[in-house]
Amino acid sequence: MKLSGLNRKILALAIPSIAANITTPLLGLVDTAIAGHMGSAVFLAAIAVGSVMFNMVYWFFSFLRAGTSGLAGQACGAADTRAQSLILRRSLLVAFGAGVALILLQRPLEYGLLWLASPDAGAEALARQYFRILIYGAPAMLGTYALSGWFLGMQNSRVLMWTSLAVNLSNIAASLTLVYALRMGIPGVACGTLTAQWVGLAVSLLFLRRYRLQRCGWREIARWDELRRFFKVNFDVMLRTVCLMAVTMWFTRAGASQGSVILAVNTLLMQLFLLFSYVMDGFAFAAEALAGRFTGARDRRSLDSMIKATMGWGLALALVFTAIYFLGGESFLGILSSDRDVLAASREYALWAVSIPLCGFGAFVWDGVYIGATLTRRLLLSMAGATAIFFLLQYLLFPSLGNHALWLAFISYLFARGALQTLLYPRSPNRPGPGPRAAR
Repeated sequence: MKLSGLNRKILALAIPSIAANITTPLLGLVDTAIAGHMGSAVFLAAIAVGSVMFNMVYWFFSFLRAGTSGLAGQACGAADTRAQSLILRRSLLVAFGAGVALILLQRPLEYGLLWLASPDAGAEALARQYFRILIYGAPAMLGTYALSGWFLGMQNSRVLMWTSLAVNLSNIAASLTLVYALRMGIPGVACGTLTAQWVGLAVSLLFLRRYRLQRCGWREIARWDELRRFFKVNFDVMLRTVCLMAVTMWFTRAGASQGSVILAVNTLLMQLFLLFSYVMDGFAFAAEALAGRFTGARDRRSLDSMIKATMGWGLALALVFTAIYFLGGESFLGILSSDRDVLAASREYALWAVSIPLCGFGAFVWDGVYIGATLTRRLLLSMAGATAIFFLLQYLLFPSLGNHALWLAFISYLFARGALQTLLYPRSPNRPGPGPRAAR
């Protein structure tokens, strides 16, 4: 594949993924906006608590998308239609099984998550209502994760974009109707989001009609050797997610320990990281899809060309975002907050946020490559090493440097992820990855 054609393929996968990434946060934003206009701060607090509860649950299960995309991409590259069908069915089986398990275990899950969130009594009662309704969307959410990963592995990221658009439009329509027309309050917000989650699953399933899936028996779907490989890949990705969650939660906790102003400063500056991540994740998804395809086809030359091209895009974007953040970051923060104390304090730490793009773009691209090639054990090792660096630096330097130590640890963690993945990537020209044995 010529480089120009390869770049077009990268952009064809990355741009719809970026659109989906940018619109995905709207699902929680709509709930927050509606609750914020219901007349009391307790409604907003309840939605905030409920959103955090579900974010923790679904973030933990994000491995379903990542693990499925790598295996499906390899089956696509090997032109193995039987394997493609089996991978989809195995992933959906696990997703729906996990979703049903979450519903059955909702009460201990509810109490545990509320214990972690520790809201006040008024917000807790409403958050329970929100949780007890929205938990019935778990099979839909996890099923959509599995389908999104499969579509990405099949080199079709446009489905992610259209599904995200359908989810958000249906959420807006249902939530506004239930809250303002039927006066259902917090239960109406939850039912609106629940409706949107099942709409998302239905839309994804409709797109499956374009594919000629083969019939597969339960015995073939449940073959132990293939299930074992499926769970091995997903278990590595799940542990990686646990490391990521640990860093994110500790970053928030350490910021909160320094007072409300520093917590607000860190929250604002992290929006710059999130904005960059929405764009870079699109290119990570492109690398994920193409790495799976070239690994399945055992095409090492195209795989190496793709990595170089995607890294080039990542570097270019990092330079653009660095310039934007350096020149206009303060103005952007002013849009997000009008608190003068917070904005004044943020200037002291702004350069840390400016350094995020250049220090972090490599980690995003390599994540996609490792997941697509199902080099998940090396992915986990690199993340574990970077996480250890974060906690070590934060522990050693926080007493003397305070919040600067926290940001130094976070930036070092981002850079270490990319550096360790560069070192751990297999260099043998005959080893593009595990090969086309995606499922048999």
